[in-house]
Amino acid sequence: MSFGVGTLVKARGREWVVLPESSDDLLVLRPLGGTDEEIAGVLPALEPVTPATFDLPDPTDIGDARSARLLRDALRLTFRSSAGPFRSFGRIAVEPRPYQLVPLLMALKLDPVRLLIADDVGIGKTIEALLVARELLDHGDAQGLAVLCPPHLAEQWQAEMRDKFHLDAELVLAGTAARLERDLPFGVSLFERHRITVVSMDYIKSDRRRDDFLRAAPELVIVDEAHTCTDASAGRGGRHQRYELVSGLARDPDRHLLLVTATPHSGKEDAFRALVGFLDPSFRELPDDLSSEERARERRRLARHMVQRRRGDIEHYLADTPFPKRETREETYALTPAYRALFEKVLAYARETVADPAGGPHRQRVRWWAVLGLLRALASSPAAAAATLRSRARTADTLTPEEADEVGRRDVLDLVDDESAEGLDVVPGADAEEGDDPGRPNRRRLLAFAREADALAGAGDPKLAKGVGLIAELVRDGYHPIVFCRFIPTAHYLADALRSKLAGVAVEAVTGELPPSEREERVLALGEASKRVLVATDCLSEGINLQEHFDAVVHYDLSWNPTRHEQREGRVDRFGQSRSPVRVLTYFGADNRIDGIVLDVLLRKHRAIRDSLGISVPVPVDSNAVLEAIMEGLILRGRDEQLSLLELPDLASQRDAFHGEWDLAAERERRSRTVFAQETISTAEVARELEASRAAIGSGAVVERFVRDALALHGATLDGRDPLAIDLAETPRALRDQLGLGDRTSLRARFELPVEDGVTYLSRTHPLVEGLASYVVDTALDPQLQGVAKRAGAMRTRAVETRTTLLLVRIRYDVVTRRRGGEEHAQIAEESLALAFEGAPESAGWLGEEKAALLLDATPDGNVAPEQARDFVARVIDGVDHLRPRLDEVARERAAELRDAHERVRASARLAGLTTTVDPQLPVDVLGVYVLLPVPSA
Repeated sequence: MSFGVGTLVKARGREWVVLPESSDDLLVLRPLGGTDEEIAGVLPALEPVTPATFDLPDPTDIGDARSARLLRDALRLTFRSSAGPFRSFGRIAVEPRPYQLVPLLMALKLDPVRLLIADDVGIGKTIEALLVARELLDHGDAQGLAVLCPPHLAEQWQAEMRDKFHLDAELVLAGTAARLERDLPFGVSLFERHRITVVSMDYIKSDRRRDDFLRAAPELVIVDEAHTCTDASAGRGGRHQRYELVSGLARDPDRHLLLVTATPHSGKEDAFRALVGFLDPSFRELPDDLSSEERARERRRLARHMVQRRRGDIEHYLADTPFPKRETREETYALTPAYRALFEKVLAYARETVADPAGGPHRQRVRWWAVLGLLRALASSPAAAAATLRSRARTADTLTPEEADEVGRRDVLDLVDDESAEGLDVVPGADAEEGDDPGRPNRRRLLAFAREADALAGAGDPKLAKGVGLIAELVRDGYHPIVFCRFIPTAHYLADALRSKLAGVAVEAVTGELPPSEREERVLALGEASKRVLVATDCLSEGINLQEHFDAVVHYDLSWNPTRHEQREGRVDRFGQSRSPVRVLTYFGADNRIDGIVLDVLLRKHRAIRDSLGISVPVPVDSNAVLEAIMEGLILRGRDEQLSLLELPDLASQRDAFHGEWDLAAERERRSRTVFAQETISTAEVARELEASRAAIGSGAVVERFVRDALALHGATLDGRDPLAIDLAETPRALRDQLGLGDRTSLRARFELPVEDGVTYLSRTHPLVEGLASYVVDTALDPQLQGVAKRAGAMRTRAVETRTTLLLVRIRYDVVTRRRGGEEHAQIAEESLALAFEGAPESAGWLGEEKAALLLDATPDGNVAPEQARDFVARVIDGVDHLRPRLDEVARERAAELRDAHERVRASARLAGLTTTVDPQLPVDVLGVYVLLPVPSA
């Protein structure tokens, strides 16, 4: 190629940098100081392209004391290919927290990358996984990425990838695949055409689609909710198909695989071993207990591939991490005589129905699930009870007891370890008999119950009356609650009541009736209201991040799986929540025996373990089987409504045995968290890499300083410190056009997360910051424009004792990674440095880089006449050839340091065949010359 990667060329009247994607026939160029959006392709055969050299500053264009720092900050914020140890940090819209670098450091020491990210709910596993993915893509270790996730989380993954990591992913769902496959050449997979995708696990797991995906899948795959892919047992079904899919991906020895889950154990050791077996097949043989000294070798080997931390492990990791506090509370209601009477009638019907031997074991199981679902719906709301009573039980269409149990458990229980929450909020149906004749005695009886339930709706429902008051109290206290219900009719029933009772409060119901995209639209629209309540079923309990718009959770209906409660609360109690404390309200019937069993057997035990360990521990055995047994025993007992669980010795002993196993599981989990919290990765190592990256591309503090200074110098009005109120009405029109705000002239902004409603988070890649930095650089480097950042200046300051010159330089590096077999991956890296010397250029005494950087913050303590300032700067520029040898030496030293940083963070035994060379592009660009003169003594 006639022009080397990283060299400067002149075309179309401006200077450009040659990018690695260039060839002899086509030059891919980025404007000098421009952004990736301005990259252009130029054909040298059709338009002239000539070598370019970077002009030295004009000594007649003198600036003030802030010029050097402002220009350097702007430069750093325009870099997308940074010279720090991580290639991706210039391209992301988040500033990683220190603890989030731990999985990245682990990943870059593995080849291939096989990593299980199992941090607790709300810590930021998505960001941790995408940090690893973006780095592998930018370093050339992977050419494509697929994220496998539940379908209702696909759009959230797509948004996170787009908004925070600038990765444009295609959604591959049941409703989009046909469009994507249209016009594909014969034999070409959509995964070969679209290299970055978010894929519905439920869509791709079928045998036919799985084979195509395994053939064409990219080198890098993220598996979300990975614990649902661990069923290796024979047979068919969703879990087994997911296991076959992930196993197939893992069989490729070169594939990078990131597994993401908050519940790696799910209470089952065999499932955990299957999960870690995706990382390395030998892990399937690991013993249950890895904590003993004899197991140190296996523990260390697995710890290279697994990170699992509690919130308490990371709240003070290098710097405070703003997790909210959680304020929990329980409230009860009491049944009215009419509601209690209906409950007793339904209980009597349940006992009679379950005991009926007619139809054999299969019909008995059908009837059991029908009455259990009815009791649960009756505890939820009159609306859910009436809808259930008028509906046919889906178990009625099954053929065997086993099939009836499978359908019944899905309809009535909360199988969070098995499937997503999709489709679990419809009422289960109570009519378990054959035929549609409304004259059947059983049918007439159910319809009579339904009419009684209808009569209880509204004023006859004590749960609704007190619940509305509790939600109103949260709103009065300034909270924006999410109220979780089990069934769709309950959600609509409660939402209607809240709309009628809460004046001036926006109320929205979001249930599984809506497709995931519409759910998100409704939530976002509701988030615009100043007072708001979201009523939702568990279709929103998993994975969906709601902390930006909501800060309280009400469990209007108890879940029958404590993990679901944790998932609900994790929608608001997570990293990025701007309010502390968040509130959690658990609401149940004081004399409702259904709620009482769930509380006694599951929820209070779960909370006690969580409060003790700081983590949630999934139930260690089939909690649904335990719950079923206790429910069945209670239903079949006598009519005494005061009978408690503790007065039933056999049922109480079942509970106690179950709790004993749970305690053992909690102890195993505590030991596991200790082993895999990655405390051996020192804070010093993380701090070193974090500071190196921040120095190269600019931290959040640099962004804030630059935005404040640059906007003020361009005439903006700034009011307040946090959040910052910005008025752009008096800024130049050309600047406003480049800021990406459209016609807006005002905003409120913060420079770190979390942010509250109506406040914009200004990251280094936000369009406003990006546009402002580009504008400052462009106007500074173009001699025809009058920019606020000047390339030359002189001042008197007490920061120096002799004449000192501060040089602002830019260095471009050609970074080439070579693998076994000769494969090469070329990139450009850029950085700006402040260098300083004392005396004249001919006899320069160079200062260390740290001292030079401090001079950027030197303040003026005396004036220098304009003629004098121009003369001092001109002398330096005239003598620049005397400075070139040192500038070239610095460039070579920095190139060696950059090479060492790349090798340090990617050290691995299997990477012996990988080498990285870093060559500086000379000459170094001298962007600014600033002369600092001492203040004369009195």
